[in-house]
Amino acid sequence: MHWLWVFIVGLVVGIIAKALTPGKEAMGFIITAILGIAGSFLSTYIGEKLGWWGETGLVHFLGSIGGAIVLLAIYHMLFRRNAST
Repeated sequence: MHWLWVFIVGLVVGIIAKALTPGKEAMGFIITAILGIAGSFLSTYIGEKLGWWGETGLVHFLGSIGGAIVLLAIYHMLFRRNAST
């Protein structure tokens, strides 16, 4: 049940991370949701394994947002469109 909650929170986290990331973004809801879910899973796994936070809480939620922002930044570096074309 814990990982289902991480999945649901990941959807919300993706939207928040997209809103916090500066610049115009041409990606749709699906990519945003996938990156948010992946960021939430990654942050949850790493944070719990390193003992930074438990299964729930505000720090866990903020860590999920941070994980999603990191994945959004990586996505932008990998799939940046050339502005001159």
